[in-house]
This record gives sequence, structure tokens and C-alpha cells, in this order.
Amino acid sequence: MEEDYFKRERENMVLKLISEGVLKSPKVIKAMLTVPREVFVLPQYRRQAYIDTPLPILKGQTISAPHMVALMCELAELDLGHKVLEVGTGSGYHAAVIAEIVAPRDSKVKGKVISIERIPELVEYAKKNLEKAGYADRVTVILGDGTLGYPKESPYDRIIVTAAAPSIPKPLIEQLKVGGIMVIPTGNRYYQRLLVVKKISKEKIEIRESIPCVFVPLVGKYGWRDSMEYYLL
Repeated sequence: MEEDYFKRERENMVLKLISEGVLKSPKVIKAMLTVPREVFVLPQYRRQAYIDTPLPILKGQTISAPHMVALMCELAELDLGHKVLEVGTGSGYHAAVIAEIVAPRDSKVKGKVISIERIPELVEYAKKNLEKAGYADRVTVILGDGTLGYPKESPYDRIIVTAAAPSIPKPLIEQLKVGGIMVIPTGNRYYQRLLVVKKISKEKIEIRESIPCVFVPLVGKYGWRDSMEYYLL
């Protein structure tokens, strides 16, 4: 059966990420074992859902490679009950993994995921995928400029940005709780670093660099003006 095939592929992917040292914490491992990535990819890529690589979705965007989703969740130190802002919904997969950690269905403690996407077609695509996978009750997808955050639900325990910014958007720092963590890639088309940003106080942040990475551009008021500006660099 197809369901059994995807379950085996998902388990093999997780074992590989554990052996590579990417996956470490039981809660992230459980989430990666639970969320069906095949639901969040285009039909022609379903059989490639558990290959550790980005895959095309709609409007020139991509679903991140599983190892990057796992790493960002590990670096964010997500926990049960957290309110998380995700910038860049894409197909909804990463938001579902976050939701499985902060608001698992079998827990009485429920966190919340707010995910912002600037492309209308992806907003609808992600909503359908999240509904199909059973996460629509725990993930709210909003159309908007992710570089502005979403003040209505702030402050956030964690912020995860899934697109590359030229620098850390000020509104996101402002909307992060004191003691909160943001994971964000910054740089240009040719070189980006994944940053782990901890808010020490209202005036002070601490930044730690993680690995080199490659993401699509974060477009918006506090990001790139458009994709062309990013790609021409």
C-alpha cells in the first residue's frame, strides 16, 4: 500500500538524519516521523518526498530539504505550548512540523503557530495541505509581508524564518519575547548563514552563527524589495 511505502520512507529518512547528527531531540524526531511530507509536495514529486532535498512547489518557490526543517526546529529549541511565528509558509510542511512539536494532538497543553506567506496562491495551497494533513486547527496561515511580522499575536516565544533576509528585520526582533529565540538565514544570493538570535532584553540580542545555507529571498519592507534585486546581486 502507498501509505505503508511512505511510512517506511519517512522512517528511513529520520534514521538517516539521526545518524548524521541533525536530529537529536525526541520531540523533533517524533514530529518528523509523524508529519506526512508527501502531502505537502506537488503530485509529481510525491515519490521523492523523503529524499533529503528541496523540491519545487508553486510560483517558483521550494519546500525546504528535510534536514533543514529538522535543524531549524532543533536550533529554535521548540517546546510544548510555545507560540511560534513562521515567516514563509510555502506548502505548509515546516509549519506542520512546528505544530506537531508545540501542539501535538494528544497533549492537553496546546501551543500555536502563526505562519505568514506573501504569495496568495501559496496561502491557499498551504491551507489545503494543512487541512488534509490534520494541522489546520493548530496552524493559522496569513497573507502578508512576513518582514513586518504579525503584531496582533505578538509577542512570540519563537520565530522561524524560512527565506533569506539581507539582515534581521527589526519588527521580528520587536515581536520576539524576551528570552525568545529566532532562527533566520541572512546574507545574499551566493552566501547565507543560518543565525540563531536570542533576545536577552528589550534592547539586547545575542547572535550565534550556525551553518551555511541557501534559501529563496525574503521579500518585503525589511527584506529584499523583490526577487530580482536578490538574484541580481
